[in-house]
Amino acid sequence: MTLAINAKTYTGNNFSSNSVVYNGPGKTASIKDDVKLSQTAPKPTDAFSGLARTQLKLTRTLALTGAKTTTGDLIITIDVASPVGFAGADVDTALNDLGAFLASATMKTHVKTPQITF
Repeated sequence: MTLAINAKTYTGNNFSSNSVVYNGPGKTASIKDDVKLSQTAPKPTDAFSGLARTQLKLTRTLALTGAKTTTGDLIITIDVASPVGFAGADVDTALNDLGAFLASATMKTHVKTPQITF
């Protein structure tokens, strides 16, 4: 199993019933370049059908300048909770909106600065 992310291929390495870890092209014994996809089934109640939860976690070791160590891990986590019965088009729209924001200059400033008001 492979994932293509921004022209990079990540290969499935660690499989369990609710998650898969994919190793990227930069992965070595001492450098992390991983994507983990996980899921949690909905927990319905008498009044609510529940939320299906999915998560993406990217971990990548970065070279550091002006820090006490020469490397450190960048960790980006995206959690999604989708109500049971959602329309696929609604989720597509929300993910497209989020994808556009993640690639925006505003998001990059937010992470690098960090700045929360624009």
